[in-house]
Amino acid sequence: MRQNGLKPSVGAKQKRKQVGRGVGTGHGTYSCCGIKGQNARSGGGVHPLFDGKADSLIKCLPKKRGFNNPFRVDYNAVNLESLKAFPEGSEITPEKLISTGIVKRKSKPVKVLGEGDIDRQLVVKAHRFSCVAREKIEAAGGTVEVIR
Repeated sequence: MRQNGLKPSVGAKQKRKQVGRGVGTGHGTYSCCGIKGQNARSGGGVHPLFDGKADSLIKCLPKKRGFNNPFRVDYNAVNLESLKAFPEGSEITPEKLISTGIVKRKSKPVKVLGEGDIDRQLVVKAHRFSCVAREKIEAAGGTVEVIR
């Protein structure tokens, strides 16, 4: 292979549109600009965000609002209904919840919520408890431990 034999691939190089060089070229007379108006003038045309309406697109879109708290903590929510999978007297920790598949994400702390009823004594260890969940677990004879 020699340097003088190299060619660009087919379609890689296109001919430049040459306007204003006679009717026979297909780009003569008005040079692809129409007859008169803003787009026929030199330097004419509209800016990219112009859409022809009274309000531009930028004004139609809502402005950014609100606040994203960088210190917000997202919890894995576990309802009391799902704790029925464990036998009486067992100790429930976030690791056990992950291994049984009740909790999907390891990185988030666990919060126990009071949806559903519980009918057995359980030792539940989690990062947070709702008031209702704490009351229902203790009413069933179980204990609640907060993990830090």
